[in-house]
Amino acid sequence: MSAPGQLFLVGTPIGNLGDMTIRAIATLKAVDLIAAEDTRHSRLLCQHFHITTPLISYHQHNRQQRLPQLIDHLQAGQSLALISDAGMPGIADPGTELVQRCLELGIPVVPIPGVSACLTALVASGLSTEQFIFVGFLPATPLARRRCIQTWQWEQRTIIGYEAPHRLLATLQTLAEELSGSRPLVIARELTKIHEQFWRGTVGEAVRAWQEQVPKGEITLVLGGNTETVLPPSRQDLVAEVQALVDQGFSLSQACRQVGQIWQVPRQQVYQQYLEHQTLKHLPSVPSPGTNPPA
Repeated sequence: MSAPGQLFLVGTPIGNLGDMTIRAIATLKAVDLIAAEDTRHSRLLCQHFHITTPLISYHQHNRQQRLPQLIDHLQAGQSLALISDAGMPGIADPGTELVQRCLELGIPVVPIPGVSACLTALVASGLSTEQFIFVGFLPATPLARRRCIQTWQWEQRTIIGYEAPHRLLATLQTLAEELSGSRPLVIARELTKIHEQFWRGTVGEAVRAWQEQVPKGEITLVLGGNTETVLPPSRQDLVAEVQALVDQGFSLSQACRQVGQIWQVPRQQVYQQYLEHQTLKHLPSVPSPGTNPPA
């Protein structure tokens, strides 16, 4: 049996074709097959750099049927490059699933680094880069988006996320309702393209600034962390918030997870304190000394 081929994770430009690396071009020319998120989009990229390697689609909607085909290709000793429409594959697309399967089967995985929208926005934002988290695309539905943003209330690290242009104002309004209006915020739009824009201000200012305009193009949000002094929550605080969520219809597990994220307390600790409170609440009361028990 021949040795398996290699999977190459190749970064592609997020807008400006000049950001394509020499190594990325050489890799795409050398492999036997390129798996692309959108073959129509990637074909234009390949034509620009005179890359004639065959393309095959691999995206969110066909990944279940396509994954075995790509694995068979690799196990037959053929090389494969995975690319997304923009940036590094595996970030906000189904590439991770293919990588995990390759590692399980002992198929070598080789990263070919390239530009990434989240890091590009972060380093130019002017906000802290010492510690940060990437949350990917924000939830599309209002309730799920609000619950996600609620977990950022006490987050002290810089937060990076992607948002669609038509949902930007709704997201900014939710940020203002759930977080401090003074939190610094950077809105990066059309990164590396002709109309690249960085808007910098606070959450409160952002709602007013974007009230009358509907932006176009890809948007990356960079939100400053909470710099206020955070006191550790008491057991009463944790239990009360868990109970409030349970009363709203959340399962106990969901409630403990969300309260833990908000307060940056391990979910198991929240769960344990809630159970201890419930146990104490249902224990029979002990009569004080000198009182007669009820008849």
